[in-house]
Amino acid sequence: MESKTRIPKQKSATKKYDKIVKAGWELITEKGYVNTNTKEIAKKAGVSVGIIYQYFEDKHDILIVGLNKYGENIFFPLLKIKDDFKILDFSSFIKKFITEYIKTHKENKIAYEEIKSMVFTDKEVKKFFYSREIKLNEFLYKLLYNSGFNEENLKEKIHVIVGLIDNLCQEIVYHKHREMNYEQMAIIVINSIDKIIKE
Repeated sequence: MESKTRIPKQKSATKKYDKIVKAGWELITEKGYVNTNTKEIAKKAGVSVGIIYQYFEDKHDILIVGLNKYGENIFFPLLKIKDDFKILDFSSFIKKFITEYIKTHKENKIAYEEIKSMVFTDKEVKKFFYSREIKLNEFLYKLLYNSGFNEENLKEKIHVIVGLIDNLCQEIVYHKHREMNYEQMAIIVINSIDKIIKE
């Protein structure tokens, strides 16, 4: 379903629009998409339900606008790094990468579970994640290439590395297998990434 959002042009209307998006995003990521309705969004935003329907067709539109506005910081925090950043110590960089991903997973656990599960059922949510995954891989490629790493198979290596880090974060934050030593698992992942990138 394509979004039919009407973006306001007047300053006062833009404030209301932004309040609706913020309130909707907060409720959806706290309570879940199914458990949130436009009446609750209106109440939290301090507007009438009628005002919501002036700008949005339904709560799905609010979700997609919120995802595009707030989603990168939650799901792809590495994209906040500046373009001119250079990697001086690869192991330290990977440790920071992992630490940042674990932190954002933990801080936004409900949001992550709720929105990520919608990738399989919602075309626009899927499109958001697909486009940002490409953007992240391109960003990492440029970052590693500009930091002097070998270009051969670099795109493929980055894809594998991101998968390893994502899997580690998911395991640490969500699975909680008691028999697993997560500190050792993190060391194994870091060492594996180090070998992959230096091949």
